[in-house]
Amino acid sequence: MLTATLPFGGVTLIEYQARLLIGAGASQIVVMVARLTPELLGAINRIGRRDVTVDTVRSAAEAAEKFHPLARVLMLADGLTTTPDVVAAMAHEGGDALLVVGEDERDGAFERVGGGMAWAGIARLDPRRIAELAALPRDYDMESTLVRLASQARATHVELPAGALTRGHGIDHGGAIIAERGRSVLRDALSAGSTWFDRLVIAPLARVLVPVAVRRAIPVVMIGLGGVALGLGGLIALWWGKPALGTVTALIGAIVFALTARLAMLRDERAQEGALEAAALALPMLAILVDGHAMMLAQANGGPQIVAVATVTASALAERAATAIERPWWGANPACCLAVAAIGALVGSPVAGLALAALVATATLAGEIELLRRQA
Repeated sequence: MLTATLPFGGVTLIEYQARLLIGAGASQIVVMVARLTPELLGAINRIGRRDVTVDTVRSAAEAAEKFHPLARVLMLADGLTTTPDVVAAMAHEGGDALLVVGEDERDGAFERVGGGMAWAGIARLDPRRIAELAALPRDYDMESTLVRLASQARATHVELPAGALTRGHGIDHGGAIIAERGRSVLRDALSAGSTWFDRLVIAPLARVLVPVAVRRAIPVVMIGLGGVALGLGGLIALWWGKPALGTVTALIGAIVFALTARLAMLRDERAQEGALEAAALALPMLAILVDGHAMMLAQANGGPQIVAVATVTASALAERAATAIERPWWGANPACCLAVAAIGALVGSPVAGLALAALVATATLAGEIELLRRQA
C-alpha cells in the first residue's frame, strides 16, 4: 500500500494533507505519483468533491504544464504529517522557502539542506523550479531535486515552530507510526470546543466514541438516524407533560448529532456535517419551546412559554454573534441551555430550569455583544 493511502485521522493520509492545503487556501492540488492504485484513485475522487481541482502527474514535465506561471506552489513531502498552523505559516506570499529544523533535532527522514539545517517536509516554490526540474534527465527523485533547486535559488529558511515535533510533525512511511500520529490528530480535533458544554461533555465523549465509529466504518447516516429517533422521543415526552424524561432524551439526541457532526468532519462529508450541526442546534431549541408550551398548559399560565421563547431567541442571537467573534469559555449554546433546563426538570423544578436557561442564554448574548462592541 502507498504511504499516501494509509489510514490517518479517519481518512487517508493524502486526504488529510489535502485538507490542510485547502484550509490554507489551495485551489488546485497536483499529486506526483509513480503508480495509481485503486485506493489512491478513491482518495483523489473524494478530495475532488471539496470543490478543488485535483490532477495526477507522473513527471515534472506533466506537472509544469498544470501550474500557472504566477502560481504559488506549496509542496508537501510524501509521508508528511503536520498541523494546520504549520502549513498556514508556509502558505504566505513570497518566493522560494523551505521549512527547516536544526540538524541535531532531525530524524532520519529529514534530509540535510546545509547550514546545519534539514528540510522538514514543506516547501514553497516558484513554478520555475518545476520547469527547471523538467529540463533535467529523468533519473531523479522529484521531491529531493525540487528541494535542492529551491536551495540553490537561495530559498528562505523558515524554522519549524517550537513544539511541532511533539505535536506530530514528521515524515514517516511506517503504518504503525502514521496510525499513532493519526490518533493524536484525531484526539486534538475532537477536543476542540467553543463552550463549556463542548469541552466538558462533547469532547470527552467524542474522544471515546468517535474513534470506535472510525475503526468500524459506521455510516454517518446510521448514527444520525439514532439522533433523530432520540429527538422525536424527547419531543413527544415533553408534549405529554414529562419534562424530565423529555429534556434528557432530547439532550442525548442533540449530543448524538454533535458527535456525528464531528465524525462527518473527520471523513470530509461536508453536506452531512452541515446538516448534523444544524440539527444539533435546532433540536435543543425546539425541545425548549415544546417544554415551555407543555408547562404553560399544565399551569394555565403563559409565563413558561414566554421564558422558553426568550431563551430560544437569546440563544439563536448568541449563535449568530458567535460567527463573528470567539465565544467566551463560559458561553452557552442551545445544547447548554437545554442541559440547564434538564437539570431543573430532574430536581422537580422544570419552570425554574427554564428560567435559569433563559438567564444563561441572555448572559451569553450580553457577553458576546460586549465583545463585538470592543472589536468595533
